Amino acid sequence: MSMIRFELDREYVELNQLLKLVGLCDSGGMGKAIVATGEVTVDGETELRKTAKIRVGQVVRLDDVEIQVVAA
Repeated sequence: MSMIRFELDREYVELNQLLKLVGLCDSGGMGKAIVATGEVTVDGETELRKTAKIRVGQVVRLDDVEIQVVAA
């Protein structure tokens, strides 16, 4: 499993945008499509809300990639 540390410089980032910012997809729209498949988890729970607010301390997983959201 590969791990990405994402430094969050604001209160939250929307899930679809996070996937784009870390390079797992090319656009926010593609991020929404990925979330809609049910393959994304946040803190171990399947997340279907495309614009879920992801905050510092949360862990997002897609396939074999884990994104740890840390404070900038």
